[in-house]
Amino acid sequence: MKILFAASEAAPYIKTGGLGDVAYALPRALAEAGHEVKIILPLYGVIKQNKARMDALTFVEDVRTPLAWRSQYTGIYREGEGHNPEYIFIDNEYYFTRSDGYAIYGDYDDGEKFAFFSRAILETLQAIGYIPDMIHCNDWQTALVPILLKRFYPQYQGIRTVYTIHNIEYQGKMPRDFAFDVLGLGENDANALTYEGCINLMKGAIVTADAVTTVSETYADEILTEYYAHGLHYILRDCRDKLLGIVNGIDMELFDPAADPALFMNYNSTVAGLKGKARNKLFLQEELGLRPEADVPLVAMVGRLVSHKGLDLVEHVIDDLMATGIQLVILGTGEARFEEMARQAAERYPGRVSANILFDSKLASRIYAGADLFLMPSKSEPCGLAQMVAMRYGALPIVRETGGLKDTVPAYDPTDGSGRGFTFVDYNAHEMLYAVERAVSLYRDDRKAFIALQKRNMKTNFGWTSSVKKYERLYKKLKR
Repeated sequence: MKILFAASEAAPYIKTGGLGDVAYALPRALAEAGHEVKIILPLYGVIKQNKARMDALTFVEDVRTPLAWRSQYTGIYREGEGHNPEYIFIDNEYYFTRSDGYAIYGDYDDGEKFAFFSRAILETLQAIGYIPDMIHCNDWQTALVPILLKRFYPQYQGIRTVYTIHNIEYQGKMPRDFAFDVLGLGENDANALTYEGCINLMKGAIVTADAVTTVSETYADEILTEYYAHGLHYILRDCRDKLLGIVNGIDMELFDPAADPALFMNYNSTVAGLKGKARNKLFLQEELGLRPEADVPLVAMVGRLVSHKGLDLVEHVIDDLMATGIQLVILGTGEARFEEMARQAAERYPGRVSANILFDSKLASRIYAGADLFLMPSKSEPCGLAQMVAMRYGALPIVRETGGLKDTVPAYDPTDGSGRGFTFVDYNAHEMLYAVERAVSLYRDDRKAFIALQKRNMKTNFGWTSSVKKYERLYKKLKR
């Protein structure tokens, strides 16, 4: 099957979050399963600044992309011959090269920018000689592809569309005249995009795509409720027959403690290998200025420091957490309130708390390798990748039972040793604290059971094999 994967970011070229990881790993897994896959991205200025990246690309041709009354230059680049998956890039300096060079989201005209990208995707098909069976769209930045395909491209009506919601909070809301002035749509088409008085690009994709997926089974159920859906629950309930949850995976080769070059030393899940993990812990403690104490449980948090990631729970009981005797490492950036919370905790608990207010993937790897426990108390989590990476590196997860966290981290049962981590249900700081206390207790009081759980998690396959089979079944169903 021919599959075009459309996204606003994908590693290794550009990544700001989990979408970048998924848009790299899922197409690779589909290609390994025997499909012909291409990934189409904007050619951002930050990519152009990398000479080695640009030298690997070949210019195909330029076309004009209509956007209401506009006709915009569209340069098309591709990787060299023989790549599967292959990256295709859409070039337009007006939209994708901005003065700051690095930001890809947050511009005043993001709506127009990604409307251009969505239309350019469809204009590019003929130029690259690739008419896919399936266009797989992701989040609001490519949400317009299904409706533009149906409205302007009768020659491509055999193409099916899948739309994946990675985070329903970001929906692509625009003023009503956006449909006419930017997209060139008529009144009937605009109605498909209109919701609660404005243009809602995600709503349009949900209604017009042939199938809608989310990135975990539990999240697919959650977004049918008002609490999680950010206003789209009525639309999703109407479209529930084409809604499917498929949990994300991780790249098992990329995230491999036995081969990760960022680590102090590589290790695996054997008894001897776990001694290597202990060495990584001591190295991390020294690197971050923590006391080099091998028997103190080291708890890590890696990710965005924002409220929906549960940072307000941590803020509420930070002193109670430290009273359990743990060391705490925090890595990430986000809301100023939580960045300051982390800094103040490091000041109050010197040698026990390390606040790293930055994004550093290599340091993240060393933190996963050095941590005993990984705290992820999210208010909502469509899937989450960090908890799976943590388990791969032998850090036992402490999570709230929501979204993909619930699907990937079954609760540890001390009676038979089953499960993968320590969980809590209600979004409550003291429930989170109790889950941490249970994890610390197992670490201190039954190290044998703790190590057995570490080893089992490290051996678990969190890759894409199972999920790819589900996507294949969905694609084949749509093509019948």
